[in-house]
Amino acid sequence: MKYWVRDAKSSIIWLSTAHLLCDVYGGFLNPIMPFIAAKLGFTMAVATVIISIAQICSNMLQPIFGFFADNILKRFFIFWGLILASVFIPLAPAAPNIGILVIFMILGSLGGSFFHPQSMGFINFFSGKNCSNNMGFFVSMGSAGFALGPLLAAYITQFVGLENLSYASILGTAWALLMFIFVPKLSVTEKKPEHKAFFKSFKEILANRQMNYLMIVAMMKSLVTNSSCILLPFLWKSMNYSPFYIGSALFLFVFAGAVGSFFSPRIEKIIGSKPIIYFSMWATFPLMLVFAFTYKTMPFFSMSIFALMGFTTMLAQPVVLVWAQKTLPEYKSIVAGFVNGFCWGVVALALSILGAIAQKYGIINSLLVLTLVPAGASYFVKFLHSYKD
Repeated sequence: MKYWVRDAKSSIIWLSTAHLLCDVYGGFLNPIMPFIAAKLGFTMAVATVIISIAQICSNMLQPIFGFFADNILKRFFIFWGLILASVFIPLAPAAPNIGILVIFMILGSLGGSFFHPQSMGFINFFSGKNCSNNMGFFVSMGSAGFALGPLLAAYITQFVGLENLSYASILGTAWALLMFIFVPKLSVTEKKPEHKAFFKSFKEILANRQMNYLMIVAMMKSLVTNSSCILLPFLWKSMNYSPFYIGSALFLFVFAGAVGSFFSPRIEKIIGSKPIIYFSMWATFPLMLVFAFTYKTMPFFSMSIFALMGFTTMLAQPVVLVWAQKTLPEYKSIVAGFVNGFCWGVVALALSILGAIAQKYGIINSLLVLTLVPAGASYFVKFLHSYKD
């Protein structure tokens, strides 16, 4: 199928901006969950389970939706994904009880699960040979959105009111309608996808050793990001920090990650793919160690260290994603669903008991152990072999 370069670039910009908005909503709840918990009367352990359920719905189902996205050319998942995320996640703080809260979070999280695999497949399609740079831009826009989400939610919580977060739905739903106009349809007559059997597709992906190693790397990235963003808001609330301070800290963490994602393709060209991944996996523990010794006495310095941790953790994300799509190019959306979704969901499942462990052994102690795990898992990076463009 042929597109004018201008149309392809426009589509990439619209998709990347929608990614920013979708992940703005995805970043809403972590900084304000301690305040929702206080409002509804549940503990950090329960809050961790609720967040894990939402992340499982947001992430583990992405390969399934990616399968359907690879076998159809309609833009269904992109539009409805953004609409679900923008409507139901902002409604969560207004939930009158824990049951309604869980329902809102599940529906909103399914929006992210809809949106990400198909949008990444479209980015790959519209990019042609310039996939690495465009994917880096797309990923960094999502990271920027995930960074802005905590800041926006914390600002509304502190200065407007927790229940008023629902008004934030307007921008996402309006943008979804604009996407319907400006992102072109793919022509079924010119490019019809080869239909793949569901179980055969998943078997081929999971049997690929290269993919297994790449998914291990993706899981380690998720382990650091999720554990930090879930637990540290509870630590800061216990120290009587305001919602806006907590949101600002998470903003710096994820925004620094967005900067890392944006520059990742450029750094990769200079030093190569494996050094980026090794650095990303080794640097987290010493940074968390410095944070542990400074968060009480040097809060602003420790926040800078926290932001640097976000930069190093997310630095490898575009590298791993493009590497996976180049490994199995016939499964672009499904592979994106595995690397960017399923791996996060597996970690979320494991982290469902994180709150109980942190309550017993301490938040900082738990994070020190968790950030040490990627260094050990970096052993598998040596088995990765380069892809050919």
